[in-house]
Amino acid sequence: MFRLNSNCLCSTRGNAGLWDRRPTCREVKTSDRLRSLPRSVRSFIRLAVLSGLLVAIALPAAVRPLHARGVQPAETVALPTAEGESNPLQAGRRLYDAGRVFEATQLWERAARDYAARGDRLNQALSQNYLGVAYQQLGAWERSRSAIDTSLEVLGAENQLDRRGNAILAQALNTLGNWQLARGQTEEALETWRQAQSAYERAENQTGTIGSQINQAQALQALGQYRRARARLEELVESVRGQPDSSLKADALHSLGIALQMTGELEASKAALENSWAIAERLGDRATLSQSLLGIGNIARDLDRDEVARAYYREAAKQAPDELSIVQARLNELNLNVRGERWAEAIALVPEIERRLANLSPSRPSIYARVNLAAHWLQIDEQQPQTAARSQIAELLATAIAQAQEIGDERAQAHARYQLGQLYERNGQLEQARHLTEQALTLADPLEAEDIEARAAWQLGRLWVREGRRDRAIAAYEDAFETLQTLRADLVSVNTDVQFNFQESVEPLYREFVSLLLAPDAPQEYLVRAREVMEALQLAELDNFFRDSCLETKPTQIDRIDPEAAAIYPIVLADRLEVIVSIPNRPLSHYATTLSRDRVEQTLQQLYMSLFLGYSGNERLQWSRQVYDWLIRPAVDELDAAGIKTLVFVLDGWFRNVPMGALYDGQQYLVERYGVALSPGLQLFPEGLKRSDLNVLAVGLTEARQGFSALPGVEREVRQIESDLKSEVLLDRQFTRENFQQWVNAKSFRVVHLATHGQFSSRPEETFLLTWNDRIDVKAFERLLENREQAEFYPIDLLVLSACQTASGDKRATLGLAGFALRSGARSTLATLWSVSDRSTAELMGYFYDFLAREDLKLSKAEALRRAQLRLIQDPQYNHPYFWAPFVLVGNWL
Repeated sequence: MFRLNSNCLCSTRGNAGLWDRRPTCREVKTSDRLRSLPRSVRSFIRLAVLSGLLVAIALPAAVRPLHARGVQPAETVALPTAEGESNPLQAGRRLYDAGRVFEATQLWERAARDYAARGDRLNQALSQNYLGVAYQQLGAWERSRSAIDTSLEVLGAENQLDRRGNAILAQALNTLGNWQLARGQTEEALETWRQAQSAYERAENQTGTIGSQINQAQALQALGQYRRARARLEELVESVRGQPDSSLKADALHSLGIALQMTGELEASKAALENSWAIAERLGDRATLSQSLLGIGNIARDLDRDEVARAYYREAAKQAPDELSIVQARLNELNLNVRGERWAEAIALVPEIERRLANLSPSRPSIYARVNLAAHWLQIDEQQPQTAARSQIAELLATAIAQAQEIGDERAQAHARYQLGQLYERNGQLEQARHLTEQALTLADPLEAEDIEARAAWQLGRLWVREGRRDRAIAAYEDAFETLQTLRADLVSVNTDVQFNFQESVEPLYREFVSLLLAPDAPQEYLVRAREVMEALQLAELDNFFRDSCLETKPTQIDRIDPEAAAIYPIVLADRLEVIVSIPNRPLSHYATTLSRDRVEQTLQQLYMSLFLGYSGNERLQWSRQVYDWLIRPAVDELDAAGIKTLVFVLDGWFRNVPMGALYDGQQYLVERYGVALSPGLQLFPEGLKRSDLNVLAVGLTEARQGFSALPGVEREVRQIESDLKSEVLLDRQFTRENFQQWVNAKSFRVVHLATHGQFSSRPEETFLLTWNDRIDVKAFERLLENREQAEFYPIDLLVLSACQTASGDKRATLGLAGFALRSGARSTLATLWSVSDRSTAELMGYFYDFLAREDLKLSKAEALRRAQLRLIQDPQYNHPYFWAPFVLVGNWL
């Protein structure tokens, strides 16, 4: 189910070592030093408007996600109030703070007219700026831009403004930058925020200056200029820390902590939030204190430390200064209980949250809280049915819709109607469900509320399926899929207006869409679309793994680079296993086997285990032949007729953990007939290996280090490479992070060979390579290679990760392998699915490099690996698949 409210928690998984024991709130204090600032904060394009996470905008944080308060300049609230009358700007701000945005706009429209009539151009400009922000919140983009332009026009030339005038100008420019970024005008936003910084400097407003610089960093990240953005953020953290304690400083650190959490930098996020907490505690700022506690609880939740998270949520509720903040903390605790299937505790929380919601006046945060409670309550009812629960949920959502209409908030109304439609769908009332879902889509479309559109379009597709309207269902799924593609950056954010739980809410949409497309009579265009959707799913999984969307798609058709290669796409659906086959210069074909997802996974697990020593050979061949029959046998005649020599697998789900070369046709292994390569989607480099200047940086460990066993065969492996090719070698004490970085960035190497322990995991923090005195995780590995881009070295043709293995029990562990492969920038990666005998590895690597380097043969990487594996198959000492099968080639096989 989608996580529906500003209280929901992001889906990052991180280093559980942040908590070595369960602390109380007061026990968790770390260093003030903020480490490992993020490489990218990709999802700020929509966050600028939807959540207000970009700092230094003109209005306060109440309508942002409740865990993402931001910085606001002091001048924003420095408005004169005539004795005996309420200042309309301040009155509007109070309504805005309460989430009553539409009412605030009405008040500010009147204020702008009154100030214009009185010739008070500064307050007129400020009124128009407030309207610019508020209309962005309401999705009224043209009215927002008109208000911003009016504000800037009224202010006039900057050299005619005093200090306060420049502060208002800066705020208007920041609002304009938010508008531009939300509309995809990133370069324009960057320049606008530079102008805002200059205006804040003239106003002598240090907080606003810093806020505008942070906004510029986000724009740089959106433009892909990660190094510049990170350097700026590193400087700004120091600038914020150097300021005296203030609520603004606490808010700035809180916003920074949330931004760090977005990209999975959980340790640095936790440190920033704890600094914010400490400052707020000293100042007696209970609002920021509560929000910071909540943020730290979210990190604990991300790390599966539910009891720790629960302690923080309860403390956040205790410190909360208002009813809405208490509701927020209680909803987060409810989320924990539902996630952990603690049904009795979840049921006990519902009446308290419902009672507190009844005390809240209508506002977007309170409406979203109602929707959040309804979503969780429905999950509880599905597992623990309660008398009249669904009618109570319906009443809760009907109230949310009525309140949204009352305050003129169409986005909140669309959100509530979508959720009510889901309730009717679960209740089997399909016509009412479809009517509500279509209403939600109608409301969301002009608001450009893509998060709601994606959910609602998917829901509509499901409803059409249940009514037997396949064509309409496909059209609805197509809309949902395309909308998810536009939301790609936000799928990994913590902004909960666009928060999707990947495995629950994104992945099923792709698979259901593909299932609809791949009917037995599917036309060719449906097969093409199904392939595109599965490649998009591969990319989305990697985005989710890395917590950003920096991987760019560069699709290249196989037949354009290798007419003798075919692509095989196994697709695991709920009721069947589909296989798409792409053969050069032929239409796509597909075939299906009726199997449940569980049956497929159980068979693959059996095959995987049988590939280890000690299992019966007959059992291994039985499982191996079964999977061969599913994937390859139906296409053999077509492959032979096309003269195919290499099979490129775009693997799905548990298939990624099984070496395809070990599939058995009854007489021989697949690798005995074809070269085999893997691709996480066909994002291919068309060039083959350059043998004329083939050189290698070979590094490795032979001694036992950091609890890992010795690898005595590594020295032979590395020395063999050194004797066959031009090489630089770093062994044992020489193989430190610093030495490796120095060498890999000092000159162009075609091949980088790392013979060391390592692990691939579905968590970036648990995906690492071992050095003499350190570990390099997948994100740090990417940063080590950054200088190669600046030096304009040619790409690494081949990255070899010898002696690595997939994490035990982690069915998505090969995401770590794909992560190393893609983030290194290497054209291809040779790695092992499990840690093999280092002696047999040395043998295979020796054969592989010998075949690869031979000018007379000019073999592709896939063929060189195939021949090396055949040498081991022919050796009685190493012919068991355990020794040769785990070596897999990812990426370009030429």
